[in-house]
Amino acid sequence: MADPPGPWVMVQRWHDLLFAHWRCAVTDLRPIIPRPLEIDTFDGTAWIGVIPFYMSGVRFRAAPPIPTAHAFQEMNVRTYVTLDGRPGVWFFSLDAESSLAVIGARLGIRLPYFRASMQMAKRDDGIDYTSERWSIAGKHASFAATYRGVGPTSHAAPGSLEHFLTERYSLYASDGKRIWRGDIIHPPWSLQAGEARIEQNSMIAAAGVRAPGHEPLLHFSTFQDVRLWRPVRVR
Repeated sequence: MADPPGPWVMVQRWHDLLFAHWRCAVTDLRPIIPRPLEIDTFDGTAWIGVIPFYMSGVRFRAAPPIPTAHAFQEMNVRTYVTLDGRPGVWFFSLDAESSLAVIGARLGIRLPYFRASMQMAKRDDGIDYTSERWSIAGKHASFAATYRGVGPTSHAAPGSLEHFLTERYSLYASDGKRIWRGDIIHPPWSLQAGEARIEQNSMIAAAGVRAPGHEPLLHFSTFQDVRLWRPVRVR
């Protein structure tokens, strides 16, 4: 994929990501996603994902890392959309343990970031991850799971469900009146099958989506190196 126009403005490194995805009805998503955005489906159904991970190396171009905002846990709740033929991600929420990152992201790229108390620990049997959103930050939401990758690593084949869910190079956000797009570039995801014991998950319900009553599709990735471009107004 060709780079977007202009220079990238931020670099991030993402570590130990769990992709937990559930099928959901388009009719559950349509009332809470701006109408110009088309909700993407695969095999006739929409998907909603909960993705916990650790972020490091966060810095602006030609600038040193910012104390308290260069490495922290994050978790996003998202679905998949297209606008003007460009597929991307729509975030219902992004929880982070850095107050400065939350404030900066809300002001700078208009994303629904929330402050949360989060812990992540690597153990022999996987990664323990917990998150509890601060009550003053938004609707209560929490998550607790142990997860890991299993089996060989591979790149998702074009046209596959794995490719549909992970190989997205734009994000969309709204300030209530306008829609913005932010573009990113990174190598293809190196994915494994995932295993997870999810003990608590109110993230989807907090987004205003009916909680799915079935087991998630799970993938895992150890690392991704990302460049982000300045958001542009598209509507």
